This record gives sequence, structure tokens and C-alpha cells, in this order.
Amino acid sequence: MVDQIRPEVVVLLGNRIRALRKAAGLSVVRLAELSGVSRRMLTQIELGQANPSLSTVDRVASALGTTFSALAGVLGDPLPEGVEVWSTPGGSWAYLVNAVETAEASIELWKWRLLGDDRYGGVGGTPGTPDSMAHVLRGELVVRRGEVELLRVAEGGSARLASAGGHTFGAGGEVVDFLWVPTVLRGSTPPPSPPRA
Repeated sequence: MVDQIRPEVVVLLGNRIRALRKAAGLSVVRLAELSGVSRRMLTQIELGQANPSLSTVDRVASALGTTFSALAGVLGDPLPEGVEVWSTPGGSWAYLVNAVETAEASIELWKWRLLGDDRYGGVGGTPGTPDSMAHVLRGELVVRRGEVELLRVAEGGSARLASAGGHTFGAGGEVVDFLWVPTVLRGSTPPPSPPRA
């Protein structure tokens, strides 16, 4: 399983991050300090050479006073299918479909498909962030923290996911299709995530 963003989306995000950083008069070093993301990683993101996690881009966006959904271009007049942000060779994917922004937060609508053993980690974990919601369209969603199963949501069911601690999404069978609605507070730069082995 890969917890990173699709390469073509990284190029788009990198260009927008560089433009916003320069418009704000920030050096890469200063943006690194503000976001908690290393200078090297920021440079690689701006050049489209890194494959960061969604939480890393959230931290950079927050430090720039914007949101992931604004960087991805889903505000205003988004594509009907959204932006395919994440996918795996096994056929799993995640689309950022739409978002609404206020002065305090971005409320995002994601559509996910997870197949077989594919999982996506790094969901939640930012102190003070409101709980998110999930609604299962097909199959069964399994939510874990590490290897500990927290809950299962059956087809047609909905659940509220506590923001505390990082979550991992997975399928409870062959496939799960679900909608996920997180709220990302503006200016709430999450603490850096520990590296994964």
C-alpha cells in the first residue's frame, strides 16, 4: 500500500505551493519552519520530485494560509468527478470531489475505493480538529489505529470518526466504496508525522 499522492497531482501542487510561497515572500527555509516539513522535502515537492502524504501537504498548505482543496483546485467550479489524488497499482483510489471553505475551515468531500488488502493511513490525528464522517456505499469499511481495529461500518451505514490519533482505512472484504467528509481547520498545522518503516 502507498500513502502518497499521484505524481501528476504532486506536480500541480508543487507549482501552486512555489507560487504561493514566492507571493508571500517566504524562503523555503522559512516555510519549512512554519510547516514542520523539511527544507529538502519542500524543495522536492515544489519540483514535483517528492511523493508526499496528504498530511504533509496539509501542513504546507496551512503554513501558507490555504488548504489542500484550494491547492488541488476543487473550489469554485470543480470537475464533476473531482481530482484523483491517490491510487494504488491494485486499483484502489481516492478522489477529492468538492470542498467548501469558510474563514475557519475547509470541509472536504472525498470518494474512496479500497480493494483487497490496500489501506490508506495517516487519517486524522490533528489535535483540535473536528471529527470526520464516513458513509459506506458498497462493502464494509474497517477503521484501524495501527493494527488495532476501531470500528467496522457496513454497507449503507455511516459513522463519526474521532480526530484523535491517526486512522487507517481498509476494506472488510474484497471492496469498499465510501464517502469521507473531514473538516480541516485553517491555520491548524498538524505536528509532523513520524516516518514509517
